[in-house]
Amino acid sequence: MPTPSTRPRSVQFAPDFAWGVATSSYQIEGGSSPDLRGESVWDSFCRKPGAVFENHHGGVACDHYNRYAEDVRILKAMGVKNYRLSIMWPRVMKEGTGQVNAAGLAFYDRLIDCLLEHGITPWVTLFHWEYPLALYNRGGWLNRDSAEWFGQYATAVVERLSDRVTNWMTINEPQVFLQLGHADGKHAPGVQLPLRETLLASHNALRAHGRGVQAIRAAAKRPATVGWAPVGHVSYPIDNDPANVDAARAATFAITQKQLWNNTWFADPVCLGCYPEDGLRLYGSEVPSHPVADMDLINQKLDFYGVNIYSGACVQAAPAGSATPWQSVAAPQGHGRNTMDWLLAPDALRYGPRFLWERYRLPIIITENGTCSTDWVDLDGRMLDLQRIDYTRRYLLALADAVDDGTNVKGYFHWSFLDNFEWAEGYKQRFGMVHVNYATQRRTPKLSAWWYRRVMQSRGASLTEPVLLDANAYAPQQEHADVVR
Repeated sequence: MPTPSTRPRSVQFAPDFAWGVATSSYQIEGGSSPDLRGESVWDSFCRKPGAVFENHHGGVACDHYNRYAEDVRILKAMGVKNYRLSIMWPRVMKEGTGQVNAAGLAFYDRLIDCLLEHGITPWVTLFHWEYPLALYNRGGWLNRDSAEWFGQYATAVVERLSDRVTNWMTINEPQVFLQLGHADGKHAPGVQLPLRETLLASHNALRAHGRGVQAIRAAAKRPATVGWAPVGHVSYPIDNDPANVDAARAATFAITQKQLWNNTWFADPVCLGCYPEDGLRLYGSEVPSHPVADMDLINQKLDFYGVNIYSGACVQAAPAGSATPWQSVAAPQGHGRNTMDWLLAPDALRYGPRFLWERYRLPIIITENGTCSTDWVDLDGRMLDLQRIDYTRRYLLALADAVDDGTNVKGYFHWSFLDNFEWAEGYKQRFGMVHVNYATQRRTPKLSAWWYRRVMQSRGASLTEPVLLDANAYAPQQEHADVVR
């Protein structure tokens, strides 16, 4: 496994690099009463006993629906200039299609206005897993009409918000909501479909992405920057030997198992207009037939490739004659892991963006990266989340290496701004730079929030500085006090 370097060189990202934090609607909003929104598959899934840790649900979450103004003030105090949020489809259209819910869109109006008033640029994701329950009952992603349903919803959102919003993403992590939700049954909607049906659902989700891009381009009132945010399933080399780098690149873009944990089954149609040959061979007769025109719909022009990267797999070149050109390298005993059991793998943020840039030639934005723990506020009212700081520092230094390698990286969004409802993990796992007491909804910025403020202000130069344990060393004392009252 690669070892950390001493980093004697200076680090500084470009002046126009987009630094930010990210959230998603169901994970933080609450505001779930029927007069405010319709139900999603996650509302239904959370009612299944045992489906979510300790039967937690997102009905209240972080109560962001009512506390958004307080949260925006915290973002401002943190020095955040870019905020990635998602729109909840059944909040905008309770039945998923047809009549627009005025109260739902009004909430996003207020949120966008509040962000802009505080000098924060919104980056809006149209779908972060909250598929409308009413449409799921009509077939969901298995229904070919799902692409048009998504297009209608996207049009309604863009017509309302695009006088102020210019940065858009269509769908978040299709590999996750399709594999975990439709094949493994571990996420909403909690079904276990055969491969042929999960591939059909995947195809329709990709068609929805394409229809969403079309809707944004057609309805936007200001020039739109459009991307998406899939998982980055990254393999990285044990060292910088060109043979090992080539092996990692091959592993990153290969499809070797009959499931959806890969990059190219989703990204090749979106970026290149075709399914990858190795996937077609492996999936074989399970691949559903589709009209040729479907690829034209899926392959819409994008302005950036957003990607969510948290961990990765270390590989090296395999001996001649091996079944694949790479072989796995096991992590050393005791290697760092977070509370989701994900390996600490900073080089995933060097090589993942680099490989994607080389293959698709789209500017890269890291739309999610972060780590979880079971943080709590200490008896002195502090939240010294040093592991999160160290994790983020290592990954951002690796991202700086990617830039030095020639990768066109345009931004980084830390996951997450707030501790939140972590899907099937409920409220057990905490990814936030701001601690949330779910009983009182009190927000307490962690040390990482103030440390990250300094990183953003210095454009990454502070990544080579020692970490300080006093939050006031990173933020003016009065600003720090104002957001922890």
